[in-house]
Amino acid sequence: MWTHGTINYNGSAYRYSVKHFEEPSKFGYKEGRASKIWIERSGETVFNYDRGMDVKAADKDTKAVLQMLLDKFN
Repeated sequence: MWTHGTINYNGSAYRYSVKHFEEPSKFGYKEGRASKIWIERSGETVFNYDRGMDVKAADKDTKAVLQMLLDKFN
């Protein structure tokens, strides 16, 4: 299942898309349920995981937003 949305954090809007499943997988982020995670801020991709790391978290705020998504979907 895909989930899309926006998280407002520390004065910035982060758009995201997460492809997640009911069960963990070896393809998931840290072998969890989310196999694809994309986060964008101000038109720039600040994190992307597509069954493997493509773009590492840009900064501590991005890491915080990523953790929010992992808490919910992974």
